Amino acid sequence: MRIVMLAPFGIRPKGTLAARMLPLAQALTRRGHKVVIVAPPVHNPEDAATCMVYGSVPVIHTAAPSLPGAAGVAQQTLALLRETLRQSPDILHLFKPKGYSGLAALLMRTVRPATPLVVDTDDWEGPGGWNDLLPYPPLAKRLFAWQERDLPRRADAVTVASRALETLMWSLGIPSNRVFYLPNGVEPVALNGQPSTFHPRSAASNLLLYTRFWELDVREIVAALVGITIRRSDARLIVAGKGERGEEHMLLRLAERAGLAHAVEYRGWLASEQIPATLASADVALMPMRDTLINRARGLAKLLELMGAGLPIVATRVGQAAEYLEHGVSGWLIPPGNAGALAESAILLLSDADLRRRLSIGARQAALRYAWDALAPIVEQAYLGVRS
Repeated sequence: MRIVMLAPFGIRPKGTLAARMLPLAQALTRRGHKVVIVAPPVHNPEDAATCMVYGSVPVIHTAAPSLPGAAGVAQQTLALLRETLRQSPDILHLFKPKGYSGLAALLMRTVRPATPLVVDTDDWEGPGGWNDLLPYPPLAKRLFAWQERDLPRRADAVTVASRALETLMWSLGIPSNRVFYLPNGVEPVALNGQPSTFHPRSAASNLLLYTRFWELDVREIVAALVGITIRRSDARLIVAGKGERGEEHMLLRLAERAGLAHAVEYRGWLASEQIPATLASADVALMPMRDTLINRARGLAKLLELMGAGLPIVATRVGQAAEYLEHGVSGWLIPPGNAGALAESAILLLSDADLRRRLSIGARQAALRYAWDALAPIVEQAYLGVRS
């Protein structure tokens, strides 16, 4: 099949599409399909009007709009539509029902109604989702919330990254046989056949927080760190990531007030080539989350990345974490909002090399079930269903 994937923004610098859309496209290409990604140069204007190839998958960025305001929105939407039409797809797969690409998919439904439309959703935009977290203009918030409800209903099939999103799609009246659970996956390069990339050290002390911050409560992190360092003075927290609203600064301020500035090593936003060394420097990974709708809906790509690296993980039992990890086998699950449980679990894993080794092996074995090559047939099933 010839498949066009419509993206809401460019591949760079955000990792969202690079963690889901692109590796899925590459897996489908390995299965003999022709996949082209068409993306607006949102967040990456330097890539406007370019075509880049990632593992035999072309990513075509349309030209940046030259007009302001609503005219620019129309210009960008039409550019995406024209490029999609030029590719003559057998299937149009829209990733995230929002923004320019969502409008282009809607126009495609009008211009080429015979082309099947599949919509992918990997998080939640409406109330309780990104609309509440990001300072979108009011009109954009209304547009995104409408697109999130309307486009999946118009689609021939919907792929969802989480069980929570599966339920949300059902609540929109979409028949269950048109909704396909497609969890996030890991790339083959992260699963190179080795039993584990993690090698437990006898003297473990390094905890890793790999985060975008909005999903957690930084006060809970600092409270847990206080409890950890009381019993393990050698423990330190390596922090990788950057918040949407500068939440990392609040974490560092609270740690300093608690007298723990020495126990926190902030590495900031990491380029992809820096991530393996950071994961390798950790003894235990922490994945605390608040119990919110958006956290339940997320695909948790970072958690799968930690699993693929074979790290022992302490995670909050929220959403996909309970799907990916089995307590005591492939991870250590704790209740949400419990800094004491986070501290106790971290201390337990730091102090028990055998437990870390078992969880490391279990995490990596669990990650194997989510290799993109194993998940691609789910998408093929959706495609074949809408073409029959």
